[in-house]
Amino acid sequence: MSSLPLRALTLRQLQCFSVLVQEGQFGRAARRLSITQPALSNAIKQMEKLLGAELLTRSTHRLELTPVGAEVLARTDYLVNTFEVALRDIESTVQRGQAFVRIGVIPSASARVATAVAGFIGGDAPRGIEFAWRDAPSNTLLAEVRSGRLDLAVAAITEPPGGLDCVDLFRDPLVLVVRRDHPLAEAGEADWEAIGGERLVLFESGSMPALGDPARAQFAQGSEPYRVSYSETLYALVRGGLALGLMPRLYTSSLRDDELVVIPLVKPSIERRVVLVYLPGPMRNVVVQALIVHLQRALIASP
Repeated sequence: MSSLPLRALTLRQLQCFSVLVQEGQFGRAARRLSITQPALSNAIKQMEKLLGAELLTRSTHRLELTPVGAEVLARTDYLVNTFEVALRDIESTVQRGQAFVRIGVIPSASARVATAVAGFIGGDAPRGIEFAWRDAPSNTLLAEVRSGRLDLAVAAITEPPGGLDCVDLFRDPLVLVVRRDHPLAEAGEADWEAIGGERLVLFESGSMPALGDPARAQFAQGSEPYRVSYSETLYALVRGGLALGLMPRLYTSSLRDDELVVIPLVKPSIERRVVLVYLPGPMRNVVVQALIVHLQRALIASP
């Protein structure tokens, strides 16, 4: 198909498609866009005509993306998001003389990243930078970098993130959190076979299922582990003698509890990769480029 008809696509049509999928219903989407339902329907029909493909299947009660529609949506969201952010960037630069940078970080790495960004601001960075911070699980951050909602992110991965430039920063090994009176605390380290009969507690999302579950299976761990969302709950279960905590070491950097001890987990040592990710190609502004270079230097060198 010639690319010429695609040149007639407008940003407004892309916005209509993106909002319609988000809302899942023409009435709500039209109200959010401040247009009539017939106008919204016509925008989608015109977009499908220009693309030469159906994007949505319509029924009385719901809308569903076609396979082509799902592919188009990812690129539409990127264009819409980057346009809206570019407008905010222009506004910030013109009205306040500030550059605008959107950065994502997994919570466990936030202290290191904040320290590195503070060093960037206090160093050779241009004056007047406005930061938007986003803390979320790695899979959420990767999706938001791909869609253009974030300029860059520090995330933990177990496999290469497709479609993104990825710089390894450091490795974060799994450790065990035990009560101070537990026999393993005195030993100073633990191996997987030594904890075979113990009940574990670990995070139910993020990189832990991909890291911890295969090791548990390999070493015939007994009881199914407790799975929790927050470190406070994990520590509470360990403190109560109900389980041993299995978590990445970064999470324990802020642990201050005389009842609990963090010990290395070896044979094998299992690590997650902490990486800096961003979209390939030209950066949105020179400040983002400079920050990426600074974070690589600061975080790769950090202990």
